[in-house]
Amino acid sequence: MGQDFEFDVIICGGGPVGMGLAIDLGQRGIRVVVVERYPDPQPVPKGQNLTQRTAEHFRAWHCEEAVRSAHPLPEGAGTGGMYCYGTLLGDYSYEWLNRSAVKKFYAAGNVRLPQYDTEKVLRARVAELPTVEVIYGWSGLSVDQTDADVTLTIGKHRGEERRSLRARYLVGCDGSKSVVRESVGITQTRSDHDRQMALVVFRSTDLHDLMERYPGKAFFNALHPDFEGYWQFFGRVDVGHSWFFHAPVPVGTTQDGFDFAGMIHRAVGTEFALDIDYIGFWDLRFAIANCYRDGRVFVAGDAAHSHPPYGGFGINLGLEDARNLGWKLAAAVEGKADTLLDSYDGERRPVFASTAQHFIAGYIDADRDFLATYTPERDRAAFEAAWAKRAEGDPSVFRFEPNYEGSPVVSDGNGGKPSAVGDHLVAARPGHHLAPLPMSGDETTFDLLGAGFTLLAPADADEATIRKIADFQSASDVLRLPFDVHAKLPPQAITDYGAPLILVRPDHFVAWAGTHAIAEKVLSVVAGR
Repeated sequence: MGQDFEFDVIICGGGPVGMGLAIDLGQRGIRVVVVERYPDPQPVPKGQNLTQRTAEHFRAWHCEEAVRSAHPLPEGAGTGGMYCYGTLLGDYSYEWLNRSAVKKFYAAGNVRLPQYDTEKVLRARVAELPTVEVIYGWSGLSVDQTDADVTLTIGKHRGEERRSLRARYLVGCDGSKSVVRESVGITQTRSDHDRQMALVVFRSTDLHDLMERYPGKAFFNALHPDFEGYWQFFGRVDVGHSWFFHAPVPVGTTQDGFDFAGMIHRAVGTEFALDIDYIGFWDLRFAIANCYRDGRVFVAGDAAHSHPPYGGFGINLGLEDARNLGWKLAAAVEGKADTLLDSYDGERRPVFASTAQHFIAGYIDADRDFLATYTPERDRAAFEAAWAKRAEGDPSVFRFEPNYEGSPVVSDGNGGKPSAVGDHLVAARPGHHLAPLPMSGDETTFDLLGAGFTLLAPADADEATIRKIADFQSASDVLRLPFDVHAKLPPQAITDYGAPLILVRPDHFVAWAGTHAIAEKVLSVVAGR
């Protein structure tokens, strides 16, 4: 490479996204340093609803069992939600965001735990990786980059000490007020909703008793006409006694002089005993960086995109950023595909934009329109018919299927564009997540996937397919790609996937599927050559 670097990658910000990226890179032998302001995770419950796809990341990072053990839920606690009209104890409610409906399309089950417990597990996993160093108690201050390197100046948190770190690449995972993003001049597009929101963390066994009317539910929306489609949102922290609550409050509200307990009682529909532990505020807005890359600098997680905590998308989107960027940065560090790095912005930014438009803002708009059109006081029959239609099922669970169709590093993208909107199908489609299928015993096709590219092939391949497999193997040797072949697919898996040969990327999205292709051309495309 011509230069001696102490580190290959600097990660500014050691929250779940920064630590997840550090694990992804560290498992590949990349030399990483993480700079994190807080020696201990901050004890504010957020980022609790972790999807099946996120659980697959934990599996790939060898910490899934530790995550599930970090905050065990009591038997029957569940992870689903409820939509309630007026108050939580009102006459109208239905199940909402039941992610178990799509569980067969993923290789791990969803999990629910506070972000601070997730962070503890990720920090412990990082500590096991010899190529990753973490500097706790320091913050990023400024960034300088050249065509050859990037330098991050850091300062002791609440101190005067300064030092500089130099590496090939820098990733800002330092939150919505990202110093890294601002330092390199990456601008944002913001969409304000002119709403101040309160976050209240409280303890109440009485509320637990009241919510036993909804067994197995972990979070609850009170959809009240006074709030014009904006939610009053409750979530369990420790089942049985602790909760968090989000709701709009008048602009300028502070911790003093506002009846937060009364607001919570009104949202539930009755008074009950509670003890408030924490009150915080946030502005309801969407923000997206206008690019996720500037030279040798990248942004991920809240530094790249932020949105209201509606639907549990935030931490899941950020961890997918890490999974998408990790293998691409590793390839660039090893001198194999610097151009691959441009696809990070090209794949991940449209997915967030689509999530914000079609799902999060879509929830607000749909609820506002419903409340403006239907009320039981004005026309009970029309309201109940419309409510029953909403209760038939939440299509967003099935339609939220982030994909990279049309990406320049996906072969045969069918002319699509990367988006959060798709369909959950077993069929192996280029640009889409690979669904697991059963093999022999307890093994699934996901057990065949490694850290590099994987070619899945029939167990009883004919001569033409064997020659094609050999072509891919030879091409991967020429291109020096991490590449494995598993000729183990049973006939039923081939039928269900709809292709005898399936090329899977390191992040377990399908890169190519089919029979007829020039192997070297396919691999050159998907590896960003």
